[in-house]
Amino acid sequence: MAALLEVDDIHTYYGDAYVLQGLSLGLGDGQILGVLGRNGVGKTTLVRSIVGFNPPRRGTILFKGEDVTRVSPVGRVRRGVGLVPQGRRVFPTLSVEENLIVAGRRHGGWDLARVYATFPRLGERRTQRARSLSGGEQQMLAIGRGLMTNPECLIMDEPSEGLAPIIIEGLWQTIGKLRDDGLSILLIEQNASLALKLVDYVHVLSKGRIVYSGHPKELETNEEVKSRFLGI
Repeated sequence: MAALLEVDDIHTYYGDAYVLQGLSLGLGDGQILGVLGRNGVGKTTLVRSIVGFNPPRRGTILFKGEDVTRVSPVGRVRRGVGLVPQGRRVFPTLSVEENLIVAGRRHGGWDLARVYATFPRLGERRTQRARSLSGGEQQMLAIGRGLMTNPECLIMDEPSEGLAPIIIEGLWQTIGKLRDDGLSILLIEQNASLALKLVDYVHVLSKGRIVYSGHPKELETNEEVKSRFLGI
């Protein structure tokens, strides 16, 4: 499988704190790659490194074979890297439709009509301010906003956080369909049991390093790794 996104031996710091300590991974075309781990192990730092908010001091990040390690976040979006941030971070005073329109930066298959077809509830609430939406609706909006950038790779940081199981079930079906339609997804999750239902391959992160890699069924039967690194 061709690697769309390659992270090669990156070392990322917050000030003097050494967070990512030689991390490498590859995301293939049309794949959902899961990165799992407890709080504080470096998952969000990995996201920030890939999208350019906190570039690594050492190592390289390649997207479609191009070195984007020092490319600005906007430059990465223009190349096809999309983000659904942790905590949704929608614009609260803008309407649903305004939130989507401001993200439409690339030509491609995603537009308002397609987002509304994917998330009909957003279409019903298109004129409402984002702050009036439920948590699940805000997550739909955050995903829709990410899709409006017409990404080839969509990074999703803790998309299940704070949501009821019935809402998560619907989101997981949508994310699976996005993968089936050819979108590559990097799924960052603390909830391993949820992530393993969806991903094609998985890495477990601890103290800024990958400590386990494998297929989801293999991790499901590895009680030592689940207990030691995931708290299961």
